Amino acid sequence: MSDLIVIGYDNPENARQAYEQVQRLQQDFVVDLRGLAIVDVDANGKTHVDTPQRIIGTSAAGGALFGLLLGLLFFVPGMVLLGGAIGALMGRLNKSGINAEFRNRVEHLLEPGHSAVVIMALKITEDRFANAMRPFNGVILKTSLSESDEKELAEELAAA
Repeated sequence: MSDLIVIGYDNPENARQAYEQVQRLQQDFVVDLRGLAIVDVDANGKTHVDTPQRIIGTSAAGGALFGLLLGLLFFVPGMVLLGGAIGALMGRLNKSGINAEFRNRVEHLLEPGHSAVVIMALKITEDRFANAMRPFNGVILKTSLSESDEKELAEELAAA
């Protein structure tokens, strides 16, 4: 099972500091990352995504799945869905923990000028993670993907 955590910030500087803190927490074994990104929405509403060069332990399939989730969370809502493959993936997401309600809550976090840290973690030490992230004053949204959900999404992604 993996946790998908989105932490929203109204201050891009706090988001950048939190993003760097998550990378340190990975090195300290507080969180076992499968994916990490910082998402900024500029004053014009354009979305920018930054990811670390390398996350130790991330497989190609895990990285592709995280990339898919980033795309579906932050880019698809305003786009026309093309083809049955994307529709099937969206349907699969709705059956997992990343349903329309979760995506809607994420979308509301990211108004122009705001940022978010997006984390996909295989394992997390909740209390140590929460204490380390508290100083950055973010709004935390969390959902989980079961192993079977991850496997089915990865299979559908490979088929697409």
